[in-house]
Amino acid sequence: MPWVVAWVLASLLGAVWLGNSELTRLKDTFSADVRIAHRLLSQRVVQQEAVLATLALLGGTEDTRRPEQRLPALYPQILSVQRRDRDAAWADSPLQAAEAESRRLGRAVLASVDLQRGRYQLLQAAQPNSFAMLIDIRSMVPWSEWPMAPDTSPVQLTLSHAGQSMRLQGGDVTPLNTLGWRFQLDKALAADSQPFVLTAERQLGWGQLPWVWMAGYALMMAGVMLAARSLINQRQERHRARELLRLGQVARLNTLGELAAGMAHELNQPLTAVLANTQAASRLLAEDAPDLPPLRAALNQAVGQAQRAAEVVQRLRRAVERPQLGSQLQALELQAVVDKALYLMEPELKRHQIGVSVTSTDSSLRVLAEPVALEQILHNLLMNAVQALEEVPAVNRQVKVDVRRDADQGRLSVSDNGPGIPVDVLPRVFEPFFTTRSGGLGLGLSLCETLAANMGGALTARNGASGGAEFCLSLPLSLGAPGTV
Repeated sequence: MPWVVAWVLASLLGAVWLGNSELTRLKDTFSADVRIAHRLLSQRVVQQEAVLATLALLGGTEDTRRPEQRLPALYPQILSVQRRDRDAAWADSPLQAAEAESRRLGRAVLASVDLQRGRYQLLQAAQPNSFAMLIDIRSMVPWSEWPMAPDTSPVQLTLSHAGQSMRLQGGDVTPLNTLGWRFQLDKALAADSQPFVLTAERQLGWGQLPWVWMAGYALMMAGVMLAARSLINQRQERHRARELLRLGQVARLNTLGELAAGMAHELNQPLTAVLANTQAASRLLAEDAPDLPPLRAALNQAVGQAQRAAEVVQRLRRAVERPQLGSQLQALELQAVVDKALYLMEPELKRHQIGVSVTSTDSSLRVLAEPVALEQILHNLLMNAVQALEEVPAVNRQVKVDVRRDADQGRLSVSDNGPGIPVDVLPRVFEPFFTTRSGGLGLGLSLCETLAANMGGALTARNGASGGAEFCLSLPLSLGAPGTV
């Protein structure tokens, strides 16, 4: 579940980043296209203003051929050109008013605007003649240089003035009644004589987000998460293997010590008997006839060899005897030791389909113990439980670990729901070389009891009330001892 949550969060963050990047790109493209369109239209209105100003400048000559009438052939957007001669008057009152305004401002002005039909009149007052041009807006747009495809572009362009508007480009702007994004930009054309405002709008919906890239990113993050999980699992497995190897090495050394101690104990008794018998024989021979010195010498040599053998055995026992653990005790959190042991045993427990439940009345309970010895005891007890549950159906296999305070001691119990310990075997489970399993040495529980005793604790065994075996380890509590782990 943590990996799934991490993948979901990473995918969401990536999707937000990709979506925001795409929106930023679309907005930048929108702004760039609108700026180009505005520049092109501004160039045209300035051009038209310049054409009208040129007519006014050259219109002082009396040319009956009226050259201004040739302008529509040169400029498609100019539909017609009207001229007011000297001492004449405009036929339309709006033109008369526009001329007065043009004289006042000293530039061209709008005489009339009909954006519904897409036309407007531009007038320039001058002496002796004034001129007015009727301009078609759609023909004014330089479509060959236009930055957008007018028929398919999603950007809507509108030209507006004084409450009138004309749509230059349809676009795809529908009422925003769902979640989405809208870009809008208003820019006035760069000619005071033609103060039209170009409005650009674009609406974006959820369908325009880069879903393919988002899905690809999510798949990539899934691959990254799987690779990271695999690497972490490999590191955990290597760490677990190292810890198990360390425990195995310590167990082999301790088992060797237990074996040597048992052998020394077993061999020391017959050697002692040999020594006593040869010494008695030597004393008896000393009372016989003097012709027995060679026999006495031989017996003395036997005594010497027996003593030497006993010394060799004692030296072997001292060489492999386990060091005393009293000086190596540390304050350990019992719950932390249990967690570490279960972590190391996790593959074995899963392989045998064994469920584990841990109960603790005090998670900070600390005891005095030697770390490796305590780990080895708990590991052996868990392995015994695993072996005992081999006879139980997989769906019913359970191991319970209980950690609690018991007076001035910390108590750790490991119980299973296996067949339990036979009544006749129970008193002998801690005897060296006693085992009920074929191929076993019978030293595991004996070693655990010895290690517990060397730490000032005790290890006991019994059958649970509801079946199965229960082993209980008691260790002295730590009272602020140094070296706390």
